[in-house]
Amino acid sequence: MYKYVKHLNYPVNIRKKDLKMAKNLLTQFGGANGELAASLRYFSQKFSMPDEKGKSLLNDIATEELGHCEMICTMVSQLIKDATVEELKTAGLQNIYAEHKKGIYPTDASGVPFTVTYFAVTGDPIADLYEDMAAEQKARAVYENLIDMTNDEDILGVLLFLRQREIVHFNRFKELKDYYEKKGY
Repeated sequence: MYKYVKHLNYPVNIRKKDLKMAKNLLTQFGGANGELAASLRYFSQKFSMPDEKGKSLLNDIATEELGHCEMICTMVSQLIKDATVEELKTAGLQNIYAEHKKGIYPTDASGVPFTVTYFAVTGDPIADLYEDMAAEQKARAVYENLIDMTNDEDILGVLLFLRQREIVHFNRFKELKDYYEKKGY
């Protein structure tokens, strides 16, 4: 069903260490409005979509969101690559280092671990699509906040790409919601 393509949707090549930005970026991996929650939300919801059109769209976007997880994790990894333990401590990453060293673990920027309570599956296609549109808007807002926090072009390019994908996903979910409402679901 899945075919892994061994390249990122957008190239990630961060040359400067930035531990505070790495910490903040973790929220788009394991936070409530992050890519992991989005991927699992859409994958789980696809099974209650009333037709192949909905199932296919949710599966496609869920798969793309996994790719976004890979991009975020690549960014974090590159941002902390050459950091010393002392630098990690100074950046507030000591708790993550204590359990995971420099491994990437799904948390938000405060270190709160990922939980499936970040998303819902109601079985109602319209309700789920409204949640999906809201999720995309919240992720877009977080990307805009992250964009405001850096002037590193290597980071900005990736964040702008990811922000734009949130807008595209919102529009695709809205189109599907409008289609289902017109059909009376």
